[in-house]
Amino acid sequence: MWCRRLAWLYPQARGLLTKGVKRQHRWTPRLQRSSPSAVRWLSTASEAQECSWLLQADHFELLYSGTCMRFDYVWLRDHCRSASCYNTKTNQRSLDTASIELDIKPAQVRVDQTTLYLTWPDGHMTRYSLEWLSQHSYEGQKQQLVQPRVLWNEKIYREANVPAVSYSAFLETNEGLKDFLQNFLLYGIAFVDDVPATREDTERVAERISHIRETIYGKMWDLTSDFSRGDTAYTKLALDRHTDTTYFQEPCGMQLFHCLRHEGTGGRTLLVDGFFGAEQVRQHHPEEFEILSNIPLRHEYIENGGRSHNHMVGIGPVLNVYPWNKELYMMR
Repeated sequence: MWCRRLAWLYPQARGLLTKGVKRQHRWTPRLQRSSPSAVRWLSTASEAQECSWLLQADHFELLYSGTCMRFDYVWLRDHCRSASCYNTKTNQRSLDTASIELDIKPAQVRVDQTTLYLTWPDGHMTRYSLEWLSQHSYEGQKQQLVQPRVLWNEKIYREANVPAVSYSAFLETNEGLKDFLQNFLLYGIAFVDDVPATREDTERVAERISHIRETIYGKMWDLTSDFSRGDTAYTKLALDRHTDTTYFQEPCGMQLFHCLRHEGTGGRTLLVDGFFGAEQVRQHHPEEFEILSNIPLRHEYIENGGRSHNHMVGIGPVLNVYPWNKELYMMR
């Protein structure tokens, strides 16, 4: 309802705004009754970026760049980025959230072409860029991806001709590291060429990306034929398409594989874009996609062999999506 009401006011505000900009004088707010209580509203912005806002009893409504947004007053006070409320060096709040009155409401509101100014009852002023509000609003986040991706099958990936990064460029230059990370974030896989076939050099590559996560396998582990381990990965059997560490509470975000020595036949690597497959399910079988993204499953790993005794359980849906925009971010 509030978006429809704000959108109704928007054409009137735009007409007034055009005249106001040409004459270069400030608006005088007018009262518009839309319920038993009066609502104060104002329109102000350049012709390129129209902006309308409404001051409601418990929240602030903003129409900016074609998007209707709603902000609770507590949220606006809590996210203040002034020097007394936020430490820009540590990117942490200084304000005690629990000290904010739940019925807080700004005493004064002003909006210019780029910024929202809120003055609170105690005289404290909060400033927000309209672009920042658009990016951090619930409505704005519904329209943007957290991580853009290139979904691929064999044909798409071959035609993309994604280049590998050389070992020297990867270790010695920020450009090489950036190229690797960009490939990984877009496609989910990336390659470093000419890495010396040693455990130490493999570890150097991993640590160039991030810290190495300690798991039940250790930080670095060797995949060899070891029948004392209760895991198919340590046998000579072929492994079909699968996802790893689904039984962790937080599955690994990146795994690094390096073939140090190969004897005999076999050992072919098969890579599949699970996000591409999930999108096909979303488009052609939406009901099944909803089931896979909403029904939690029990993912389990049991190992009892030799000196390895592990029993791990992770619970979660096969497809994990952000609730506000339904973007897929993880698969188990």
